[in-house]
Order: sequence, then C-alpha cells, then structure tokens
Amino acid sequence: MAGASDLAVSRGWGRGWTVAGVGKGSGVRAVALLDPSARCRVPVRLQDYTCHVGRFSLHDPKIKYASSHRRLHARMALVDDKIVHPPNVVKPNLALAYDLVQGSLVSWNSFTDKSIPDPPTAVLLHGILGSRKNWGSFAKRLAQEFPTWQFLLVDLRCHGESALIKKNGPHTVASAALDVLKLVAQLRVTPRVLVGHSFGGKVALSMVEQAAKPLARPVRVWVLDATPGKVRAGGDGEDHPGELIAFLSMMPRQVSSKQNVVDALIQEGFSTDIARWMATNLRPVSQPGSPSSGFSWIFDLKGIADMYKSYEETNLWETVENVPRGVHVNFLKAERSLHRWALEDLRRIRAAEELAADEGAGVQLHVLEDAGHWVHADNPDGLFRILSSSFLGLRTQ
Repeated sequence: MAGASDLAVSRGWGRGWTVAGVGKGSGVRAVALLDPSARCRVPVRLQDYTCHVGRFSLHDPKIKYASSHRRLHARMALVDDKIVHPPNVVKPNLALAYDLVQGSLVSWNSFTDKSIPDPPTAVLLHGILGSRKNWGSFAKRLAQEFPTWQFLLVDLRCHGESALIKKNGPHTVASAALDVLKLVAQLRVTPRVLVGHSFGGKVALSMVEQAAKPLARPVRVWVLDATPGKVRAGGDGEDHPGELIAFLSMMPRQVSSKQNVVDALIQEGFSTDIARWMATNLRPVSQPGSPSSGFSWIFDLKGIADMYKSYEETNLWETVENVPRGVHVNFLKAERSLHRWALEDLRRIRAAEELAADEGAGVQLHVLEDAGHWVHADNPDGLFRILSSSFLGLRTQ
C-alpha cells in the first residue's frame, strides 16, 4: 500500500500509452504503463519522485517521453496499486486551462468507478489581469486542511494559458462564467463551493444565474471584495484596473526586460506591488539561435479590456435578491477597500440576508479585517478562517 504522497500530474489525451506512478522524497517507485484500449499495466521504474501522466512512445525500449504537457499539482493517497486511466470522453480541447489540487484522501478512481462517490469540489476564480497561479499556495493549504476535497483553479478566458485557447466574443462576465460551467461538465466534477475574487466574484454569481446544472445543491458562493452591481473607482493612491489596462495597452507587445515594465509602471504612479505582480504575466520570447530576445504578455489584453468593461456594467442584484433554493451567497468585504463598497451596496446585501427563505439558501456579509483588495495576500490567515466554514459543515450527500 502506498502512503500519502505529493504528486505532480501531467495529462495528455489522444493516441499512445499513458504512464502513471508515484514517488516520495528521493526514493524510486514503481509505475504502470496503461494501454488505453486494453487497460493493461506494464511495471516500470522511473528515477523520479513525481508522478507523470502523458503520451509515451513505445518504440524506444527505454520509453522515451514523447511530449510535454501542462502539469497539474495534486496531493493524493493511493489505497492500493490500482491505477485507473480516465475515460477518453474528455476532449483534448478543454474549455479553459486549469490546475486540480487534491486533498490526500481524494480517490482518483472516481473517473471510471462510479461506486466511489465524487469528491466535493471547490472552484477558485481569479480577478482581472490575474491567473490561476494567484490561488496556488492558498489552494494547497486548503487541501492539507480538508483532505477529502479537491480544488479546481482555472485561467479565465483571455488570461494565463487560457489566452492560447481560441475564444469567440463577446468577452464578458457571462461568457467567462459559461466557460467555467463547460469545464466542470467536461471534467465531470460537481462544484460545491465557488470562490471568486473581484471580477471572479461576479463570474461565480453569473454561474449561479446561468445554470442549475452542473451546479448541485447545496452550493456555497463566495464573492471576495466585489459587489453585484456598479463598480466604483478607487480613490487617490489606489491602483485602478481600468487605468492599468489602458496604460498596458500603450506599451509595446514585446519588451526587453521585466524590470523595464516594473520601472515604467512605477513611474506612471502604480504601486510597486502591482508593478511586480504585472511582470509575472511576461513570458520569454525565443528566436532561432538565441535563448531569449525579450518578453511578451501572456494574456490577451484587448479581450481583458472588454471583460473589465463588462465587469463594470454587469448587474447581478436580481440573482442576489432572489437566491435560488439550495444556494448560499457570501460576500466578503475587505476592511480597507471602502472605496468599493457604497452604503447602498451594504444596505441591499443586508436586506437580501433577511429575504433568505430557508437554511439551505441565503445571503451573508462578512468583513475581513486588516486587508485591502488583495485579500488572499493581505490576510490569508483571516481569509482561511472565514472560508473554512464552507468545507466543515457542507452536506454533500
């Protein structure tokens, strides 16, 4: 029996064999090659401490790795040496780029063995100009504390690696929400918790508005430092996303160094933290014969500009004031983000709380102390304590 181990998983779909294995520390572990048609296993030993799943070529007796794929980070416990190949119904062209962070008690066999209950899933959504990496450390902490859960981190359309996936317009809050709904359907997971920061908060609300399925009941929705309606600009000294997008659109698509971008943003009046964060969205540009000739943006800035405009204009108060049965919407207000919360917003949310019809549906307002807009960076401990209630008491059967 294998114990709990840290795994890094890469999945590739299509023809060819699949390899899966597990290791811990610096030891060598046995792995199994899976024939997608015969479901047979061929024991192999790999000099590696991670688990890889991807396409391999069997023409080389040493089993040369034939292609690289995006890595998914997980933490699992294997109860025996059975390794199940996920069904081929999952298409190569998924709706969005994603990571799946799994707790140590999540069984991977639920792909094909439906006698094993699906693990409860939480979806974590980033804000405008962000990526799924924004939630990486926080998701790992959640998985360690709640080992029966799995956490789906996505790059919204036009952001991160999802910018490489062709998407038709319009680029709106609603279309971003529909992308996530399509992804969870493709992955055959059932979200029980939706957590969205800023723009991602409205995306989560839009998911509730658009579909009863694949959103099961009960489901808890967390809207972090965002309101359902009008988006109000920051005050003096605040980094306003609209101004940031406008400035980035005037910069060249390719720059010589990340530091040049940081310096330009600071000189324009943006904070050092925001400037450094934006530089993480740059990727090296390689030319033949040269290791790197500069950096380019990983996101689709024009599409993001459209998404932010939609964020400002989208009104989801109807969903909040008429919460569907089995849905509980939680708003989290950052203590130092007063410019984003008008008195009218607070009153309407409080009124919506009173309209909650039963224990399985409702609205609640929380306040995160000692935090600005970047709640998961400013006060991760406080945010963790508040969110934990969703994973402790949620009935999933």
